[in-house]
Amino acid sequence: MERGWWDAPVPVLLGSGFTVHHVNNNHQAADILLNRWPAQGGAKHRAARQAVLSAYGAGSRSDAAGEGTQGVL
Repeated sequence: MERGWWDAPVPVLLGSGFTVHHVNNNHQAADILLNRWPAQGGAKHRAARQAVLSAYGAGSRSDAAGEGTQGVL
């Protein structure tokens, strides 16, 4: 499956040390949102998951997925 590279990376703070991860494709975003997100998210988290999974499942490059994760990732 295509990773769906984004035009610009989205910085994400994860872990107790708040390590910055620069997410720049659908595959990385899906991994974080589905497997490494620290707690149940709210409406923005669900919207980001939906945007990333829709783009990832379509197998297309999607800057909309990156934009959909702004403020959540």
